[in-house]
Amino acid sequence: MTQNPSPTPSANGSNGWQDEARRVAHGIRKRVLALTIDRNGCYLSQALSSAETLAVLYTHVMKLGSSQAPMIPPPFPGVPGPDNIGYVTGAAYNGPQEAELDRLLISPAHYAVAIYAVLVETGRMAQEGLDQFNTNGSTVEMIGAEHSPGFELTTGSFGQAVSQAGGIAMGRRLKRHTGRVFVFMSDGELEEGQTWEAVQALAHHKLDNIVVYVDVNGQQCDGWTKDIMNIEPIQDRLEAFGARVISVDGHDVAALAAASAPANDGKPLFILAYTDPAKGMPMLDARKPKLHYVRPHSSDELEQFKVVLQEMEQQYETRGAARWN
Repeated sequence: MTQNPSPTPSANGSNGWQDEARRVAHGIRKRVLALTIDRNGCYLSQALSSAETLAVLYTHVMKLGSSQAPMIPPPFPGVPGPDNIGYVTGAAYNGPQEAELDRLLISPAHYAVAIYAVLVETGRMAQEGLDQFNTNGSTVEMIGAEHSPGFELTTGSFGQAVSQAGGIAMGRRLKRHTGRVFVFMSDGELEEGQTWEAVQALAHHKLDNIVVYVDVNGQQCDGWTKDIMNIEPIQDRLEAFGARVISVDGHDVAALAAASAPANDGKPLFILAYTDPAKGMPMLDARKPKLHYVRPHSSDELEQFKVVLQEMEQQYETRGAARWN
């Protein structure tokens, strides 16, 4: 794997943004575990694996303006049409779409709960919004769509966001926008043929204003990705399609950030973030690879989940720098 060097600490030895990114990542796990307990199930492992990636994107890497959306999401406004011309997407939670600012497209819609959690952690949505998760009439859906907070497009069936991002990146280049287009996707989407067609198109059109972070947690709904449809060696394959590729430890905030540096080499950038779908909850190791959707299997396990949540809450409140290592 190609590993980017960590950023140089400041003169006083502090890495304030790194501490903040770790705090946000911890908060994502805490909030999604709380929902898992409250709703008797959730896409927990996706939040456990992607927490640092999302935290780094929102706190350090992406250039985003302030949220333009209500702190508490309003009810679903209905589908767009001549009688609903005020329809808006969830993109406003990521700020205004201005030439110098970045755009973020979420590809795996079942990661939505992690997206909502990072919005709360970064002050873009209220906890009351997250409390609406998967309730009737709410846009805070279990499977995110274009009207869900933080989402700009409906990207399912899986594997469509890279193609959509390519069109947006092309348009931004033609308009001479300086902001980049970021995509967050899952490794299971590399089983989709459309993804590879999209990578080929990005490389052909030399769209180096696009950055794709891939959560490589090695699992999909049916088991280990390597057993269902092996996609490794991902780096070699993406490079063969014309991409620039950097592989990192997906729980190392410094490496995740450093990998995003633009090269202006005419190649789309793919960052492979290798992660653990049980990160922060080693008790889930015994369930691997059946972690696509997690719910407590028994009353005893529910109590174990509650103990872990209590520990997470105590660490979150303490916020000592050493606790985020």
